[in-house]
Amino acid sequence: MREIRAVYDERTITVYQAYSPAIAEPALRAGRFVPPFKRDRMTWVKPSFLWMMYRCGWARKPGQERVLAVSITRAGFEWALANAALSHYVRGVHADRTEWQRQLKTAPTRVQWDPERDLRLRELPYRSLQLGLGGVAVPSYVDEWITGIVDVTGLARAIRGHLDAGNESAAAALLPAEKVYPLPAELIGAELRRVDGRRPG
Repeated sequence: MREIRAVYDERTITVYQAYSPAIAEPALRAGRFVPPFKRDRMTWVKPSFLWMMYRCGWARKPGQERVLAVSITRAGFEWALANAALSHYVRGVHADRTEWQRQLKTAPTRVQWDPERDLRLRELPYRSLQLGLGGVAVPSYVDEWITGIVDVTGLARAIRGHLDAGNESAAAALLPAEKVYPLPAELIGAELRRVDGRRPG
């Protein structure tokens, strides 16, 4: 099962990224990503807080010591989904590997589904979205979609501290309140084969 779970409101959705202090601190001061953030590289955003914790090791992995909650417009997020190619070849979804590779080269964004994680970062039986932004999507993300950036490194460390102390209920109480994101009808149609990895039917 694949679902997008996130913190969102009528206008925005929160995604997470983890960076070194050298990138995170200027971004927090500016309210958007500025150098040394590189616009010519693909950047990956994750709507799932716990998947971000799995990726960055609770903000302990080198180069990922600062976890940022980035609020972006839902319009931008949905544009990225609508224009995405799957990050891997799927038989039955793509005509062949050549067609899949063509999509990867031309699409400005990529969708990847990975096992969601529980509080102990163990795999769950459903998948969580990673969204890769490249090409024209990066300046759109940086200059147009972002509505705010908040440092949630302290939150990550507080949750991990409760887990280390064996207090899972206290850890769970601090988790962001994520819920299933309602995909627009136009994305559930022809675009579903890209976003969800299944043919529309």
